Amino acid sequence: MNSAMPVDTRPVDTGIRKQAMILAAGRGERMRPLTDHTPKPLLTLAGKPLIVWHIEKLAAAGVTDIVVNTAWLGEQLQQQLGNGEKWGVRIQWSPEPAGGLETAGGIMHALPYFQDQPFIVVNGDIWSDFAYSRLLTKVTEMAAMPHILAHLVLVNNPIHHPQGDFTLRDTGVVDAPGLTFSGMSVLHPQLFYGSEGGFLKLRPFLSAAMQRHAVTGEHHQGSWADIGTPERLSELNAQLSSAD
Repeated sequence: MNSAMPVDTRPVDTGIRKQAMILAAGRGERMRPLTDHTPKPLLTLAGKPLIVWHIEKLAAAGVTDIVVNTAWLGEQLQQQLGNGEKWGVRIQWSPEPAGGLETAGGIMHALPYFQDQPFIVVNGDIWSDFAYSRLLTKVTEMAAMPHILAHLVLVNNPIHHPQGDFTLRDTGVVDAPGLTFSGMSVLHPQLFYGSEGGFLKLRPFLSAAMQRHAVTGEHHQGSWADIGTPERLSELNAQLSSAD
């Protein structure tokens, strides 16, 4: 595995806002004891906090505005990352109540930042060589196709999730076991219209949109890891170190 991240090609400027959200509010129960005193996105991978990998890649792709949601030890994230000036982006913070609001709830809580335009969403506890410029291109495409509410990046099923989540077909993504959702996507705020928010999971919203053929997707067959346990973090650290 090559630790050097690919240089993204910046898409043509179309006037669409180049915005993203990094999900960083989780408690990281499976990562304990590492997360007892450190938020999971600040755990280091190859000498760099997980969340910084994402910020650097998003900035390289041309993203200018990033929203980060926080709950567990969120003050540490804000202290270390600040306003994003170091990476040439603007970071805005979306604090949540203790315990967080789950994925959909956290995204809905941050929707005012996105001004009814599609935006990239990335889980803070994954690592991949996927080029975020592809997602920024999808932001532009979705802005011109109001009937599409989500675009998902799917990957081969890891050992710890053999059944997968969704199936990719010519008609889009369907709610049936097949490939695994990578935690990288483009979402439109309209995906959540009609809900009052609160503690909500993302899958029901995606499943409802899939029934309306409103979800597209792509299959990434490069490197990807869900860094959900200390063992997976250690394994990926070893792989990246051996590739240097």
